[in-house]
Amino acid sequence: MRRRNLNNMAKREQNKSQSRLLAKYHKEVVPAMREKFGYKSIMAVPRIEKVVINVGFGRRAVVKETAAIEKIEKDLAKLTGQKPAVRKAKKSISGFKVRQGMEIGAMITLRGKRMYDFIDRLISIALPRSRDFHGLDPKSFDKQGSLNIGIKEHSIFPEITYESLKDIFGLEISVVTTAKFQEEGIELLKLTGFPIRI
Repeated sequence: MRRRNLNNMAKREQNKSQSRLLAKYHKEVVPAMREKFGYKSIMAVPRIEKVVINVGFGRRAVVKETAAIEKIEKDLAKLTGQKPAVRKAKKSISGFKVRQGMEIGAMITLRGKRMYDFIDRLISIALPRSRDFHGLDPKSFDKQGSLNIGIKEHSIFPEITYESLKDIFGLEISVVTTAKFQEEGIELLKLTGFPIRI
């Protein structure tokens, strides 16, 4: 009986801690999108489907700096709350000294609450901290309305401590939406809070 009560309490707390951004999507973004594009159903309104984060190991992989690669993986796990999947080379490229099967990068796919929490930190803390930031270029959107951002230094995220600044690395963030065309994707992310240049 006591265990059941504890489980119910945990579920209630989980519902309370619904992402601020997800709540904003339901309360503000959906009505605004329906008004602008005239969707008949709520289900037709585009949403953010997933966030994919990619990091290439670069020279570290060639020189086989395992300690540095492990540090990158740890920092990625700190940023996202999820363990990264290591990606291996599909074929050998002699010009880059890459052999087939060599670990060349790491990738994380975020969905649900973790995705919204990451986006919230990205747009409210990380992007404003990046050097010479004047907003995201609308050209960063593809034809389907998904956004691709390149970040030069992972140190702009608040989770990164001073000790981690020895090995600064860049990462690529893809915000994938269910939008069918570019204008929909831009409007969706603008209403969500992404600082997009006009």
